[in-house]
Amino acid sequence: MNPLFTVLISGFTIGILGSFHCVGMCGPLALSLPVNHLNKTQRIFSILLYNLGRVFTYAIMGICFGFIGKTFAFFKVQQWLSVTAGVLILSILLIHQFGNPNKNYLARYTHRIKAQLSKYLQSEKSLFTLFTIGVLNGLLPCGLVYVAVAASLAAGSVVNSGLMMMAFGLGTLPVMALTMAFGKFISLNFRHKLNKITPYFIMLVAVLLILRGLNLGIRYVSPAQEKEKMDCCHEE
Repeated sequence: MNPLFTVLISGFTIGILGSFHCVGMCGPLALSLPVNHLNKTQRIFSILLYNLGRVFTYAIMGICFGFIGKTFAFFKVQQWLSVTAGVLILSILLIHQFGNPNKNYLARYTHRIKAQLSKYLQSEKSLFTLFTIGVLNGLLPCGLVYVAVAASLAAGSVVNSGLMMMAFGLGTLPVMALTMAFGKFISLNFRHKLNKITPYFIMLVAVLLILRGLNLGIRYVSPAQEKEKMDCCHEE
């Protein structure tokens, strides 16, 4: 199978499978956008523009983290990249769940992004504004995005990493677009249930990433990687 096709399918699959999490996390913001009063064509275009803003942010993230993955590959320490990604995701999750909000840098960062989003939501909704809201939405801390980023680190190149994150964003688009169009049919209780399940899913992925990088010889979970044998000088 073509490596590029594999990258795109992997990213899109993560987006599709995790998109219901987006309904719980990003649904309220998406539903706050005034698109229901627009005619059908304008509504579709506005929804696409907002979601393409998110996709744009994810693609840029992929490119940035692709450089990190390339650096690890250059020094031949890819297995530690998996461990590092897992530990980082787990740390962020624990800080978010149990940290003191007043001393939580992630919470402060989230507050700043939400404050900027609030300004755009209160301003006149031009095409640029809708796209910008999508871009800022993509910057909000999200466990599902952490999982996609961890996968993109091992995509093999900067371009592949960017394309994987772009495909991830496109994978979340159908459910998010339907949520914006028919959000009134999704109960608040259902969104809360999705939010409660998400941390356990993220924790599982983080642990699997750590195990994968530890080279424990466990089939499928932590496969042993054969060390390359280096040829020494041959005596004639």
